[in-house]
Amino acid sequence: MSTPSNSLPFQHVGIVGSGAMGRGIAQLFAQAGIAVRLFDTNPQALASALAALDDTFTKLVDKGRLPADAAQRARAALSSVDSLDALAGCDLVVEAIIERLDAKQELFRALEPIVGDEAVLATNTSSLPVTAIAARCARPQRVAGLHFFNPVPLMKVVEVVRAARTDETVVERLVGLVRATGHRPVVARDTPGFIVNHAGRAYGTEALMALGEGVAEVEAIDRILREQVSFDGKGFRLGPFELLDLTGLDVSQPVMESIYRQFYEEPRFRPSVLGAQRLAAGLYGRKSGEGFYRYADGGAETRPEPEAPSVGVRPPVWIAPGPYAERVAAAARALGAVVRDTAAPGEDELVLVAPLGLDASAASRAAARGDDGIDLPAERVVAIDALFPIEPGHCRRRVLMTTPATRAEYRDAAHAIFAADGVPVTLLRDSAGFVAQRVVAMIVSIGTEIAQQRIAAPADIDAAVRAGLGYPLGPLAMGDAIGTETVCTILDNLHRLTGDPRYRVGGWLRRRAQLGLSLLHED
Repeated sequence: MSTPSNSLPFQHVGIVGSGAMGRGIAQLFAQAGIAVRLFDTNPQALASALAALDDTFTKLVDKGRLPADAAQRARAALSSVDSLDALAGCDLVVEAIIERLDAKQELFRALEPIVGDEAVLATNTSSLPVTAIAARCARPQRVAGLHFFNPVPLMKVVEVVRAARTDETVVERLVGLVRATGHRPVVARDTPGFIVNHAGRAYGTEALMALGEGVAEVEAIDRILREQVSFDGKGFRLGPFELLDLTGLDVSQPVMESIYRQFYEEPRFRPSVLGAQRLAAGLYGRKSGEGFYRYADGGAETRPEPEAPSVGVRPPVWIAPGPYAERVAAAARALGAVVRDTAAPGEDELVLVAPLGLDASAASRAAARGDDGIDLPAERVVAIDALFPIEPGHCRRRVLMTTPATRAEYRDAAHAIFAADGVPVTLLRDSAGFVAQRVVAMIVSIGTEIAQQRIAAPADIDAAVRAGLGYPLGPLAMGDAIGTETVCTILDNLHRLTGDPRYRVGGWLRRRAQLGLSLLHED
């Protein structure tokens, strides 16, 4: 890295708060050759932060990730100060203090008479409105959001948040600063959750909805989203409940509730009572030893999956017409099933359906499907989620669902067929949209609403979500991969069956589906 140069948009940066975020921001700027002054009201915390940073630079050198001379320059760029007054002369001050509006407003009011009129004040808030923080300042036009993700040096995206009165030159300078550190800036309009925390409402929230409806247990939902979902072979790194336990429900639940309230109870962001109950019980996750899982010896305790049933004679299979009928037929044949190709199912045949957004019960009824076909025998119907690959050698998990009337022998036969190659099968209770369909469709839906509201450009939405949340694709690219018409079908059917407005299709998504445009297309 280099020493400060006049080409950098800021020469002297003050950082208030020496916790994990403040410490990480200080490291990033120091390694970029920017002079950093670090302040904390707790002297012991400040000393601990400097010692930790020194140790970090040593380890980076030892591992060959940072040249020794660059580490020495980074150390030289860092200094601690014992008062806010010592931040005079900084052309940028970044706050990384407690996530409380009044505390941030008070800090910025105290900083204004200390720093110069042209100095920029940036908040690292993740959920508070930047406009409200700036509102108490004499010069709100110099206040913006600069939202990093933890761990700062490794999470290569930074949200630059434009508040209602932020000057455009402030945004441009912060964008230049982020680029100088080697991270990617994404510009967002000030809105609850900005881009990443806004987009992230779908994954955990929709999984909690499925859990609350009794669709499946915690482990099953996590396994589905880790293993069934596949975009070019990549799924989600952690299941939603693993992620909630890792983050801590004491952190996640207040964010869910805050964003829901800030959007005036928009149904898409409705939290679950399950999260509130666990929070009240102190079941935060890993940090408390129990959350959605119990933890012992550093790991989660999980229940083993039930083994596939042993079936003596498997009935022949009849597959209902639909967009995935050929995929289901090919997989069933490859797994040794006898597939009958007739206009209607025979009396003893296992009836397979592959619905989008429907439950197995609706998929067995012509009126509910919205077609002029025949009603199917619900006692022999089993639904399979074919949105993602199910063919042998191309999947890590298959998901089945029965109607309330499905007889056990047909359920077991379907399970045995689709587990014949050793791929695990998850069996769900009847529900609209399975698990993967509804979760992924909601991720796409909320991503398109962020684009609809012009909070950020489509490419920036996807870049921020991939880097900030570790998704296999950004929400808009997910929609393109599945197909925009398919996403609309899933959401429309969910909306029709449940009556819940959270599943309504937004205009931005609908128009692109109608025109065959990519969701990454800008207008």
